[in-house]
Amino acid sequence: MATQARPVFGALLPARFEAVRALSRAIASPLSDAEASLQPMDDASPAKWHLAHTTWFFETFVLRDHVPAYSPWDESWAYLFNSYYEGEGPRHPRARRGMPGRPSLEAILDWRGHVDQALQSALPHLAPAALKLVELGLNHEQQHQELMLADMLATLAENPLPPAAWDVKPPAPGPVPPPLGSQSVPGGIAMIGHDGATGFAFDSETPRHRALIHPHELSDRPVSNGEWLRFMAEGGYSEPRLWMSDGWDWVRANAVEAPLYWRRDGEAWLRFGLDGLHPVDPAEPVCHISWYEADAFARWAGARLPTEAEWEASAAQIDPASGNQLDEAGPVRPRPPTAASGLRQMFGDVWEWTGSAFLPYPGFTPEEGTVGEYNGKFMCNQFVLRGGSCATPRGHVRASYRNFFYPHQRWQFTGLRLARDS
Repeated sequence: MATQARPVFGALLPARFEAVRALSRAIASPLSDAEASLQPMDDASPAKWHLAHTTWFFETFVLRDHVPAYSPWDESWAYLFNSYYEGEGPRHPRARRGMPGRPSLEAILDWRGHVDQALQSALPHLAPAALKLVELGLNHEQQHQELMLADMLATLAENPLPPAAWDVKPPAPGPVPPPLGSQSVPGGIAMIGHDGATGFAFDSETPRHRALIHPHELSDRPVSNGEWLRFMAEGGYSEPRLWMSDGWDWVRANAVEAPLYWRRDGEAWLRFGLDGLHPVDPAEPVCHISWYEADAFARWAGARLPTEAEWEASAAQIDPASGNQLDEAGPVRPRPPTAASGLRQMFGDVWEWTGSAFLPYPGFTPEEGTVGEYNGKFMCNQFVLRGGSCATPRGHVRASYRNFFYPHQRWQFTGLRLARDS
């Protein structure tokens, strides 16, 4: 989470608050206390921690700071559930979030209910500054909903059995998509970034500014599993000339030979997802790849990754609420394209790696106070992703939205779209 330019609140805020908070509970509902406490790696957090951290946000920045009569549920819990807000004092190490067995999942859900009731009661009386923080907190929680799904997948993938999060019918293979097409984009000056006047935006999306775009072509859909299988068959993971030096070191050090969660089954490949273990569907967008892999594939394909300005300029006329995104708890996976032409799947299915480093826009100023810590201090050594995924709550993303991860990370729902210079 970070900050917004202009608050978005009103009569619908109580219902929206309840809907967002309920979705988090629903996402975690298939998990036992033990499963909700597991931390499969340093980058991932237990589901229990996500439920608690998002509650800590509302209790700390809204109820504690703006409702004088409110007393924290348990002041000692702030140490466990602060993430990286230095202004809020010391916190439990991120890599050890899975160690505290207590408080239990039940106790955290009780705390959530208490905070939800207190905040709903306070909403009619909150000043605009506090209502702005409520809207910020809701967008923050939606980010953690996607993180919770990705972290649940990482947790379940550690089980050798391997279990599905939801008991559902296996997906039928999609029709093989036509070969990658492209859309020509003329060069010129494009306006990118959020305008600060309409709707919510994180501070890293601002200020809106001019960006020079050179003539280029943008692929009409994300790269598919079938195309990735050809990259693998032609030695893509064993050809050092395709890889950045750091990426080649990463491939060799980690014995990477396929996207994360893919497993060999004789001569075939299976992929593990929140819906269980299934054959790789050649029609689906490739998912769970690092920036290193995306960059190497683009080079193998005689292309490159688009810049974030190129991506945003092309996505600006597309409905950001379209596509395969998260509407409710349940099976979450990328799906084959359904549209026959035009720029497809710009929103939803997989976050698309760009060739742009996550850096401040010209004139960027982080929000004042502790809540300003979220974005600005991470503008170093990370790459921008665009467009949302199948795990992004519908309505959360927009054309200007900037996600960011380190180049080796791939446990998120990450894929790619190609670009070529004209």
